[in-house]
Amino acid sequence: MSHGCKTFPLVTEPHAPVPSCGDPAYPPLLTRVVGGEDARPFSWPWQVSLQYSSSGNWYHTCGGTLIASNWVLTAAHCISSSRTYQVLLGKHNLKATEQGSIAVSPEKIIVHEGWNPNRVSNGNDIALIKLSQSVARSSQIQPACLPAANSLLASGVVCYVTGWGRLQTNGALPAILQQGPLVVVDYATCSLPAWWGSTVKTTMICAGGDGLISSCNGDSGGPLNCRGADGRWEVHGVVSFGSSLGCNYYRKPSVFTRVSAFNNWIATVMANN
Repeated sequence: MSHGCKTFPLVTEPHAPVPSCGDPAYPPLLTRVVGGEDARPFSWPWQVSLQYSSSGNWYHTCGGTLIASNWVLTAAHCISSSRTYQVLLGKHNLKATEQGSIAVSPEKIIVHEGWNPNRVSNGNDIALIKLSQSVARSSQIQPACLPAANSLLASGVVCYVTGWGRLQTNGALPAILQQGPLVVVDYATCSLPAWWGSTVKTTMICAGGDGLISSCNGDSGGPLNCRGADGRWEVHGVVSFGSSLGCNYYRKPSVFTRVSAFNNWIATVMANN
């Protein structure tokens, strides 16, 4: 697909030029499969795997979202000061060697100052990882767009959660990146006593709760991908928590940190670091 630019005849990327954000070279195939499905390879090019080192090996622990050439957005609860991390970009199959993928170590990790690991429901479950190098954009690696500050998703909007999290509550982590559609539930509904009650805050997004699809262990920190009015993909949510009763539990939708409530924090951290 071309954007009408004829001055780069030697460019072999599917797009020319590479767009600023949220416009994959390989658009995702958006079927509504209950329980999720394998994603089209590299169709969520901002999705990263946050990995930690143990006994000489790297292990996937959380997802994350590339939002600038050297910044990754993830969840605060994914970060432990005792662990050594790397960020894997441009991946589809975590168990395969894939040309074009890259592993980058963090230069620094900034957890939101309001985060309390003993009180997840207080919110502020958000962190930024500054990469030790800027990554070049390619058909496999591109940033997602940020939503407009304080924007709210309408109830019933379908967004997509992506990650390498478990497909069942006690299942194994998949090697292939998964995607699943989630229907946004408005705060008024999600905060009802039969749903999440006072646990959910206005700085969060609820999506799912139909007992069919949800995020699960290993998806934490990854994006809730929603299409903007211009067709580009925005990261509206960061996977935060779900029900201890199980990943796909009725009236217990997945809960995400609402990115649009933290635009100022994100901009300030990036400007000061």
